[in-house]
Amino acid sequence: MDFSISKDTQTILDMIADFMEKEVYPLEPYLLREDFKELDVELEKKRRKVKEMGLWGPAQPKEYGGMGLGLVDFGLVSEAIGGSPLGHYIFGCQAPDAGNIEILHEHGTPEQKERYLRPLVEGKIRSCFSMTEVEMPGSNPTLMETSAVKEEGNYVINGQKWYTTSADGAEFAIVMAETNPNASRYKRASMIIVPTDTSGFDLVRNINIMGHQGAGFFSHAEILYHSCRVPQENLLGEEGAGFVIAQQRLGPGRIHHTMRWLGICSRSLKLMVERAAMRPIAEGKVLADKEIIQAWIAESAAEIAAARALTLQTAWKAENLGWKETRQEISMIKFVVANTMQRIIDRALQVHGGLGMTDDTILAYFHRHERAARIYDGADEVHKLSLARQILKPYRAEMQKARESIHA
Repeated sequence: MDFSISKDTQTILDMIADFMEKEVYPLEPYLLREDFKELDVELEKKRRKVKEMGLWGPAQPKEYGGMGLGLVDFGLVSEAIGGSPLGHYIFGCQAPDAGNIEILHEHGTPEQKERYLRPLVEGKIRSCFSMTEVEMPGSNPTLMETSAVKEEGNYVINGQKWYTTSADGAEFAIVMAETNPNASRYKRASMIIVPTDTSGFDLVRNINIMGHQGAGFFSHAEILYHSCRVPQENLLGEEGAGFVIAQQRLGPGRIHHTMRWLGICSRSLKLMVERAAMRPIAEGKVLADKEIIQAWIAESAAEIAAARALTLQTAWKAENLGWKETRQEISMIKFVVANTMQRIIDRALQVHGGLGMTDDTILAYFHRHERAARIYDGADEVHKLSLARQILKPYRAEMQKARESIHA
């Protein structure tokens, strides 16, 4: 596995690092004050600059205006821009749009690509992904109450969704709904494109996340679909293929998430080191003189390096051997990197003391919004059980053969 960074990629990373320091981090006070109208204006200015620099849409298809980077290179870019909650949006590769772009590119009809994919890649519109339901287990997409029934050339959708990220201001949603209730559980659901101005698409509220409601791109909505009627031509891919498409979306999505989390880890560690080095605790002494703080810094640096290596290995394997051969690593990175991030954010908060609990730094925002990393896209426990089953499978098969030979 060759993880060497090409000159072109290194140039891109150097440009991004400079841009983040000078243009992105100074915008964070707008986000922390939740002054979203002012923030939107500033974000658009930065997005235009990114396009002028030729860095727009790192992972998006070249034929639609993106850079078309592979998984490993995009992983490195994702880490570089992940140090700020604003980074991925400013560079045009934010979730949920990034995942929607991938499945539209893979499964969309020519008409769907022209109407939805092209303006999405260009950053002219936003989208959302509507799968998680209030009363059903979010980590099991085969269990779903939302239905889509065929009627006079349309799908009539009824159901309740929540945690539909960035629905506020989105142009369309990709909705996961049950279209084939009598099929096997992996073929019951389909994905359907629903413009958000469709009658029956009701954005009930932006959900408060640890006391912060958010708005626009920085929000998570509850949505009611009540007799929401869209043409059958809005079906994405084949009918009954919703589960399979969702799995295709989740694989690269988890790599995107984990590399973004590593960006948060690196930023939190940098803030921790800076604070420890300057915070006086006694005459002639600073916090960094304490051995326990030194241990936290060393542990954090080592944990980031290990998590990064595992994630890049996963990206390389997926890119070169395929997703089927990468199932174990996908499960590993999800809970390993999420927990690494939680520990490092917590240490950084502790080093900052009372300051860390305020919005005078970005750390409290990370703590509020990234705690969910151990829940969304499958709770840690689900990934651990899945990984354990995969590891145990050949051993169980051998044990079964041994038992059968004994009784033969």
